[in-house]
Amino acid sequence: MSATQADISTILLDKVADWVTESALAGDSLEVIVRGFCERIAAAGLPIARVNLSFSMLHPLYDALGFTWKRSSGMTVEGYRHNPGEKPERFLLSPYFYLLSNNLEHLRRRIDLDGPSEFPVLDELRLEGMTDYLAFLQSFGGQSTQGMMGSWATDSSEGFSDPMIAKLLRLQNHLAVAAKMAVLGKLADNMLTTYLGGNAGKRVLNGQIRRGDGETIRAALVMGDMRQSTVLAEKEGRQAYIDTLNHFFDAIAAPFNRGGGEILSFMGDGFLAVYPCGRHKDPSKVACQSALSAVSKAQARVAELNIMRQQEGLSAIKYGIGLHVGNVMFGNVGLKDRLTFSAFGSAVNEVQRLQSLTKKYDREVVASQAFATYCGGDWTTLGEEKLRGVGQKVTVLLPKPAGQTAQLDDAYDEITYDGLSEAEQVMLLHRDAKSTPPKRPLLEKFMQ
Repeated sequence: MSATQADISTILLDKVADWVTESALAGDSLEVIVRGFCERIAAAGLPIARVNLSFSMLHPLYDALGFTWKRSSGMTVEGYRHNPGEKPERFLLSPYFYLLSNNLEHLRRRIDLDGPSEFPVLDELRLEGMTDYLAFLQSFGGQSTQGMMGSWATDSSEGFSDPMIAKLLRLQNHLAVAAKMAVLGKLADNMLTTYLGGNAGKRVLNGQIRRGDGETIRAALVMGDMRQSTVLAEKEGRQAYIDTLNHFFDAIAAPFNRGGGEILSFMGDGFLAVYPCGRHKDPSKVACQSALSAVSKAQARVAELNIMRQQEGLSAIKYGIGLHVGNVMFGNVGLKDRLTFSAFGSAVNEVQRLQSLTKKYDREVVASQAFATYCGGDWTTLGEEKLRGVGQKVTVLLPKPAGQTAQLDDAYDEITYDGLSEAEQVMLLHRDAKSTPPKRPLLEKFMQ
């Protein structure tokens, strides 16, 4: 493909800039903005064959979001997590690392037909028919660690002309502004859903923000707690215990954060999960059955975790889970300038006390009669208990163990970390470059 300055319509490129601004103001997602931008600059006549863009998301679980667009195949999107144990050897030889280590904003290289290239990625692009390459780093301004980094590549026989580069850089500025708006808009949603949970986060974003705002809902409730956590903390030490606690939550709590359930809060070494439902029999039955199914998966996952701990010479993790169903109040409580969104009410207190009865009966899981009745199936009655604050005694039941196959269907499917991706390396280095002005220490850090 070849293009001259006459082939590129300034009017059409101005339309691209207008569209990017309108898309950002409309609240479109970063993916929509990037895909639309790439398709439109290609349609306007810029001979772009490949675009790679990476954005820092400031997400508690993800370090960066990467987009690769190709004229021949469209766009792919990837989210990246940080694994500090990996050494990004490939990245040390990349144009992006060169930009960061030399405090540069742009790097342009023609891709020759013969001989090895300065950067390995250029050899790969040559095989794809690329002739010219322009990499860039663009901060979102101020002291923010957010930013955009990427590259443009063309397969035009003439490469990028100066007028083309000028147009690209101008449009790049428009894209950066729109991307910053999209990232910041998504940031609030990311933070709220990660720290509050999906349902609670949406409620806050939808305006349930004043102290006292709330509503009463019906839900199946799950309360889980680690046993002998104090002994583990003293035995393993602070950091090892924190790692153990996270592994425990990965194993036991994850099944309750899907299938209609949601982890509403973590409380020390325990958690509260809710399965909201309607006030009639059928919705309550579905919610309770979903919660019980998640219990079987959680038990299988903890069993897998304990096998791994045993192989490492560590003690097994013990736990207790209480199951109940009832009305709970969702809402904001706290100080005027420091609120928390939580569930509270008598049903929450009851499930907490049920969970504590797993110690008395030496069982991993117990449930109330109300939960068992809605759930159906086989149960063993353990006894009747007087719960503090409850007028009548509560019948405590033990669920019949699920079959081995059912238990292990979803066994310990924790996320594995496959090393630092290109976009993640970009954002980590970008962040370090902004906080470490001297160039040599930055290089030495990643050469160790």
